[in-house]
Amino acid sequence: MKTAVFSTRRYDKTMLARANAAAGHELRFLEDRLTAASAPLAAGCEAVCVFVNDSVDAEVLAILAQHGVRLVATRSTGYNQIDAAAAERLGIAVVRVTDYSPYSVAEFAVGLLLAVNRKIARASWRTREGNFDLEGLMGFDLHGKTVGVIGTGKIGTIFARILSGFGCTLLGHDRYPSAAFEALGGRYVSVGELLASSDVVSLHCPLTEETRHIVNAASLARAKRGSILVNTSRGGLVDTEAATEALKTGQLGGLAIDVYEQEANLFFQDLSSTIICDDVIQRLVSFPNVIVTGHQAFFTEEAIGQIMQTTIDSISAFERGEALVNRIPKS
Repeated sequence: MKTAVFSTRRYDKTMLARANAAAGHELRFLEDRLTAASAPLAAGCEAVCVFVNDSVDAEVLAILAQHGVRLVATRSTGYNQIDAAAAERLGIAVVRVTDYSPYSVAEFAVGLLLAVNRKIARASWRTREGNFDLEGLMGFDLHGKTVGVIGTGKIGTIFARILSGFGCTLLGHDRYPSAAFEALGGRYVSVGELLASSDVVSLHCPLTEETRHIVNAASLARAKRGSILVNTSRGGLVDTEAATEALKTGQLGGLAIDVYEQEANLFFQDLSSTIICDDVIQRLVSFPNVIVTGHQAFFTEEAIGQIMQTTIDSISAFERGEALVNRIPKS
């Protein structure tokens, strides 16, 4: 089946080609992000394969439909970049990756927490310059601290399990409580109580209209002073400007993010020789108690392999006219 694969990097080509070896689909790899301008590149293809920062809005979907596209497969669990209602109207099926190694993101979130708390990145840069002074590098023990987990699905619960091994008290918030989280000794509370009581807050919930900016100026004002916020889920969960203000006042003691609300024009590309005009992210990375990474929490061999295999399997099922087990829910 002819498939245009947008936003591809070398690792995408390698891993997707490996997953496609048996299926034999005709894959057209494109480095371009999917936009209204680039959508015609899918001409002659029945499917497109997209990623988190591709634009799959109503305008783009209409162009794809005009060129004969009948399937959109996103190499991600989240699909908030896709106008599901428009796809349904146009008769375009949309599939996602419902499950891949949850350990990849959970482990990375713990790594970010340790890095920002113990000033690991700062210490590393110092020693490269011959500075072995400890001044300014003090952190705190995680043992005995309270960790709040917003979103206790597979990833959030694994994150909680790892932190339970550090001897942390666990608080959770989720519309759908998890018995596995409670089995760890976790207790469910309101968002307000979680923020007010937690030394560390980690976000693991999907981005919806309900959760957009769940961390904002008002909620940060209620948070425990000096707490650390970790976000490896979706950038839109955090009002970044509000978080910046909270860092400036010391209300927020540290911030570690692998996602950013305006990441679409930044992440997954080398801008080291470019003037970055995003003043918000530039200000953030200047803070000594902030760590920003470029949406890499999912980036392990195991996770990428599962993502690519699931994507190819969905394309194959569509080609054969079979039920699409990874189809997104109808809007």
